[in-house]
Amino acid sequence: MKLSEINVGDELPPLSVPLERSDLVRYAGASGDFNPIHWNERFAKEVGLPDVIAHGMLTMALAGRVVSSWTGDPGAIVRYSVRFTRPVVVPDDGSGAVVELGGKVAKINDDGTIKVNITAKSADQGVLGGASATVRIPA
Repeated sequence: MKLSEINVGDELPPLSVPLERSDLVRYAGASGDFNPIHWNERFAKEVGLPDVIAHGMLTMALAGRVVSSWTGDPGAIVRYSVRFTRPVVVPDDGSGAVVELGGKVAKINDDGTIKVNITAKSADQGVLGGASATVRIPA
């Protein structure tokens, strides 16, 4: 892919990522974040959550994958930001949750970088707000 082949409004290929409780346990081990809201249903409900929720940084990482998959190079991402708006609830029902990700080219900047707006949904609700990445694609 070359910069000259990209246009404002281009959609990134969608990405659908299933999450089960075992994914949350593996992420907890990798990240060191063993907060019980990510693995203990009783505790999560006691603190007012509907069920166990995915780590926010895991959700953010998944959203970044839609961009890095599109560029083919994670190093092409020069800036990335999100705002967490709703947790990804991961029930222990054999199905878990699915995070649906997408993106659209919002702007081609004067310096040749590209702004991509990212969408992330789970259970038909947005889970990230203001998610965007700036990428640098070879000319």
